[in-house]
Amino acid sequence: MSEDLYKILGLQKGASDSEIKKTYRKLAMQYHPDRNPGDKEAEKRFKEISQAYEILKDPANKQQYDQFGTAGGGAGGAGGGWNEDFGADFSNMNF
Repeated sequence: MSEDLYKILGLQKGASDSEIKKTYRKLAMQYHPDRNPGDKEAEKRFKEISQAYEILKDPANKQQYDQFGTAGGGAGGAGGGWNEDFGADFSNMNF
């Protein structure tokens, strides 16, 4: 996901946990597939909103995202491995 997670939710960077939750719930209700049957754009938007919320609702992931612009599995980001901003991810190596 390359778009800014806060922008997806329509929030300013660094929004509070309660603002994130409140906005997510409102948008999820608006774009939920059950409320928009057959609307592929609404379904796509619902998925984007849900993915953004999954990262921003977790304090550790939110902190990492706010600091580095990525979230998840260590310096390598959600996918691990190589990341052009931080170099190799050696977290899974046994020393």
